[in-house]
Amino acid sequence: MKAAILREAGSPLSIEDVRIDAPGPREVLIRTAAVGVCRSDLHFVDGSFPHPVPTVPGHEAAGVVEVVGDGVSSVRPGDPVITFFTVFCGSCEFCTSGRPSLCIDPSTRRPADAPPRLSLADGTPLAPFLNLSAFAERMLVHENACVAIDKAMPLDRAALLGCAVITGAGAVFNDSKVKPGESVAVIGAGGIGLAAINAAKIAGAGMIVAIDPVAEKRELAKRMGATHAFDAGAEGLAKAVLTLTGGGVHYAIEAVGRPNTAELAWTILRRGGTATILGMIAPGQSVSIAGPTFLTGKKLQGSLLGSTQFPLDMPRLVRMYLDGKLDLDTMVAETIALDDVNTALAKLRSGDSVRSVIVFP
Repeated sequence: MKAAILREAGSPLSIEDVRIDAPGPREVLIRTAAVGVCRSDLHFVDGSFPHPVPTVPGHEAAGVVEVVGDGVSSVRPGDPVITFFTVFCGSCEFCTSGRPSLCIDPSTRRPADAPPRLSLADGTPLAPFLNLSAFAERMLVHENACVAIDKAMPLDRAALLGCAVITGAGAVFNDSKVKPGESVAVIGAGGIGLAAINAAKIAGAGMIVAIDPVAEKRELAKRMGATHAFDAGAEGLAKAVLTLTGGGVHYAIEAVGRPNTAELAWTILRRGGTATILGMIAPGQSVSIAGPTFLTGKKLQGSLLGSTQFPLDMPRLVRMYLDGKLDLDTMVAETIALDDVNTALAKLRSGDSVRSVIVFP
C-alpha cells in the first residue's frame, strides 16, 4: 500500500510502498477513507515534539473495516469507523473512572517480539505513530482505537471528529460543562478552536469570543457561532475582552499551544472562571502565572482530546452533524490526494489553512 513516510524530522514526507501485517488478536484492518492534516502532525514532522523514525504520521481519520482479528467484538467488516489515537484498554483506573483518553496501558500495543504492524518494502520496521499511522491507504489498529458510526455519515467529515472536533467540542461539553448564557473565549480559530466555538453555540453560550491573528479565520469563527472576534495581535487585547465581558469570561479555551496564549486564557477569565489548555506547548517551554491571581478562585486545567469518552461521544457527535447542529463543512478548507500532503503541511506552517483533508480513492 501507499503511505507518507517521515524519515527524518524537518524533512518532507515521501510517498512510498509500505507493508502492512495481518490483524492479530483484537486488531482491526481499516481501509482509510479520509484523514485530516492536523497541526499536531506538524509538530512531530518539524521536530518540535521528538518521535522515533521512520514513521507514518497522521492521526485524524475515518475508514471502513476490512478484516478483524481474533477476539474483536466491537466492529465488523464493512463497518464505517472513526479512529482515535488514545487507544484505551477498558479496564485500568483511568478507563473504569470514565477517563479513557488518559489510558496508557501497554496491553493495547503489540508485544515486543511480535512483527511490526507496518514496515518498509525492505523490511525495516516503521515506528507506530500515535497508535494509528493514518497517512496511509490502510491502518492496522487495536479494536479500542476505533468506533463504528452511522453509515449515513460522510467519511471525509467523520475524519475530523477523530481529533479536532472531539478535542474542541469536548473542551466545551466535558471539561468546561458550559451552561446556557455563560461566556466563552476561544484562543485560536484553527480546527480545534472552530470546533470549540461551534460546541459553545450548541451549548447555548451567551457570548462567544474568538481570538486569532488571521482575519479569514475570524470570519470563519463568526460563521461557526462566535458573537465577537478579536485580532490576537491587537494592542490592549486582554483589556478589551475584560471590558466587553464585564470582568472576563466564564471559560477560556486555548487551542494554539504557546505559553503566551495560555497566559492570555488565564488573564481574560472572570473571578472563579476556568481556563482549559488544549494546545501542545513544546517541551522546554513553561507557562507563568502571577501568584496573587490564584486568590481570585480561577482554575487552570489541561485536557487531552477534550476528555472524550469515545464509544459514547463519537456517535453522538455524528448524530449532531446529521441533524444539522454540528458544522463540519465550514472547517474543511480543501480535500486533497495523499501526494499533496507536504503542501498541506506547508499551509499549516503559514497559518492560513483550517483543515486539509486527504481523501483516498
